[in-house]
Amino acid sequence: MGKLVVKSKADTNPEYGSKPQDRSIEDHLSQGIINLDKPSGPTSHEIDSWVKRILHCQKTGHGGTLDPKVTGVLPIGIDNATRAIQLLLSAPKEYVCLMTLHQDVDEERIRNILNEFQGKIFQTPPVKSAVKREQRVRTIYYIDLLEIAGRDVLFKIGCEAGTYVRTYCHDIGEALGSGAHMTELRRTKVGSFSETENIVTLQDITDAYYYWKEEGDESYLRNFVFPMEKAVEHLPKVFIRDSAVDAICHGADLAAGGIVSLSEDIKKDDYVAILTLKGELIASAKSLSNIEDILEAESGIIFDTKKVFMKPGIYPMMWK
Repeated sequence: MGKLVVKSKADTNPEYGSKPQDRSIEDHLSQGIINLDKPSGPTSHEIDSWVKRILHCQKTGHGGTLDPKVTGVLPIGIDNATRAIQLLLSAPKEYVCLMTLHQDVDEERIRNILNEFQGKIFQTPPVKSAVKREQRVRTIYYIDLLEIAGRDVLFKIGCEAGTYVRTYCHDIGEALGSGAHMTELRRTKVGSFSETENIVTLQDITDAYYYWKEEGDESYLRNFVFPMEKAVEHLPKVFIRDSAVDAICHGADLAAGGIVSLSEDIKKDDYVAILTLKGELIASAKSLSNIEDILEAESGIIFDTKKVFMKPGIYPMMWK
């Protein structure tokens, strides 16, 4: 997200809403996301059900499915955050992959081919995938070659959502003329969630819930559960007046008069996060204009509201 530019000045009323970090522990949980370290073996849906059982919540949902054998970052949304977690599906991903070549290949040739497989590449999803098998373009942001040991190649890859690393390894093998397959895979980032920041295991969550319920210590849960606003850190932001919040909660589109500040790099058709001045996530929306036109506009609809995450009634109704 770029820097914020101010379109108009406005203050927020302390009587309405609250900063995400100031929510009660109950609200913190029901609007929270866990940065879970998925183990090898269970499916992502099984992990969902286990977290639901541990926290005794109504529903859970994950941001970006991992195959059973794949480990690493699996964000889990709790209750009201299960809809917000869907915004992570389009977020950039990072993986550490162990690829095995089927023949011996010179190290310099491996490095050269990996360098060629950056930027925009063509991919056809594998047979066992949830999408239609047709060629599509995906962006590889970077490749870091970590180690080569015989036919085993360890690398880190940053890629656009929807990139199949298994297919990527196969295509590298084809380009090398040796053949190759993915041996192991670990996801290290999903949007702003990474394995270096408060990633937790199922046992950590079990213990944290026990300390809250049995000993009255909520500090572990607060430490392990992120506010759902973290799911939109990768998106451009739009902060709006208190008087416009409830209208957006009812599904209204955002007009120019309701905007206080916004990210400086917004372009037409970008998806953005709409937030209160206290930093609460209200909705996601699609921009109808570029930043230059938005700053000049004095009236008219600027953002097309797509999904609403805040319940109506938290802020007063000031619209007709």
